Amino acid sequence: MEATIPTAIELRRLATAIRLRAVAMVAPQGFGYLGQALSAAEQYAAVYGTAYRRGTDRVVCSPGHYVIAAYAAAAETGLIDEADLAGYGQNGSALEAIGTERSPVPEYTCGSLGQGLSAAAGFALGDRLAGREDTRTFAFLSDGELQEGQVWEAAMFAGHHRLARLTVLLDANNSQVDGPVDSITTIEPVAAKWQAFGWDAADLDGHDLACLPPDADGHFIKLSADLAAAAVAELRTRLAAEAAGDG
Repeated sequence: MEATIPTAIELRRLATAIRLRAVAMVAPQGFGYLGQALSAAEQYAAVYGTAYRRGTDRVVCSPGHYVIAAYAAAAETGLIDEADLAGYGQNGSALEAIGTERSPVPEYTCGSLGQGLSAAAGFALGDRLAGREDTRTFAFLSDGELQEGQVWEAAMFAGHHRLARLTVLLDANNSQVDGPVDSITTIEPVAAKWQAFGWDAADLDGHDLACLPPDADGHFIKLSADLAAAAVAELRTRLAAEAAGDG
C-alpha cells in the first residue's frame, strides 16, 4: 500500500506543531535554542513529514543546536516517544540541548559547525558504492556555517561525484551568535555559489518568523514564563485553526 503524501495544509499544521513542542521543551529552563526550531520548522516538517523513511534514509544535523527541531518533528511523526521531550536539555537525558552521538534522532549530528555536509556526502557516496540506490541523505545546514571552508570542500566533492541522492536544506535566517550573518561575512549569492559547484540549488521562502518575539536575535532566546505561556497559547490557537481548515 502506497504512503499518503501530506497536503500543504497538513505540512503547515506539522510545522506549527513542531514550534509548539519546541516552546514546551524550552519553557521549563526559561532559555534555550528555540529560534532554530521556529526558523526551520517548515524544513523539518517537509523532510520528516513527507520524505524520510526510518531504516532506509539518513538525516544529518550539521548545526548541533538545531537538534531541537528534529526532536519535535520526530515526536510528531511517531519516531520517538513524546514523553521523552520532557527531559530535553536535562542532565542524563538522551535529548541533549546540543545533539551528540547519543541523540536518538537524527542519524548523525555535529558539535563543531561546518562538518555535517562532509558526513552527509560520505554517507551518500558509501550508499552508492554499496548499491543502496534507494537511500537518500538529508543534510540540514545553517547559513553561518557557510563561513567554514570545510562546507565548500564538501559541496565541491559532492558536486564532482554527482551525489544526486543527497539533499541539503540550508536555513538562511541571517542569524549567528555574533550577530547578523551578513554583518560578519558576506555569503551571498548563496544559490549561485552552490550552482557553480554543480548543485541544483534554488532560493525558497521556507520560513515563518512570526513566532519570534521582537527582541529576539533568533539564536539563543530567553523565554520567560509569561512569554512561554503566550507563545503556547498563540501556537495552540493557530494549530486549532489549521486543523479546522481556517489557517
